[in-house]
Amino acid sequence: MRTWIPDERFLPYMTWKQVEALPRDRALVVLPTAAIEQHGHHLPLATDTLLNNYLLGHALRRLPADLPVYALAPVCYGKSNEHIGFPGTFSLARDTFVSVLRDLGASLKAGGFRKLVFFNSHGGNHSLVDVMARDLRAELGLTTFCLFGGGPASGLSAQEAKYGFHAGEVETSLLLDATPDLVATDHYTASYIRRVGDPGTLMPEFAYATYAWLTRDVSPTGVMGDPAPSTAEHGRRWRDEMAGCIAQALVEMAAFEHTQP
Repeated sequence: MRTWIPDERFLPYMTWKQVEALPRDRALVVLPTAAIEQHGHHLPLATDTLLNNYLLGHALRRLPADLPVYALAPVCYGKSNEHIGFPGTFSLARDTFVSVLRDLGASLKAGGFRKLVFFNSHGGNHSLVDVMARDLRAELGLTTFCLFGGGPASGLSAQEAKYGFHAGEVETSLLLDATPDLVATDHYTASYIRRVGDPGTLMPEFAYATYAWLTRDVSPTGVMGDPAPSTAEHGRRWRDEMAGCIAQALVEMAAFEHTQP
């Protein structure tokens, strides 16, 4: 798997003696959580994992050199059962995924670290990552954080900003910048789960009244969004905006300490 993580901040490249010498009591360790799943006819299965590494790597390069922030190798497989039925989707069961996060959290604690941030780039993991951050705080006393992507992309149409969930303009543009050789620009398709302005209060996500959905309920190609306007230039701009937001969040997380009431 390609990596943009600086070598000096990538724990898997270190020996155990080098890890032992780190300021583990105040270091912030980032655990990326992603997915290997279908992304339409034009993007690779590794899209979420690649974008996670790409954005995190650029964010880490923005940090002060003396700030003790380190990355683990990603949990590449996630809870992707919304995409089951599309060949190439590899999904973990809910209990398997949370068990992996719990075990890695316990390993971190046993190694003398106190701070863990889940950096998640797959929507299907979102709720489970949030639950596990709270559980690891309660069970192990770790100071835990969640970081979901790098914030909204600027300049999108209202339709794409709200319903460009998957393999749309943002993901495609980012990969046109990061790994253009993996983007099949002649195989773009577009579909949306809903249209901005549709009547009713029942929504697919992020509302007080929602319904469960599977990708095959919505899109025969697996795309939810429109990749047609994508450009590498847009991807580079969004990369810089998102990496800046991620870096700022990591700085605040590294400085954060729980205070007693």
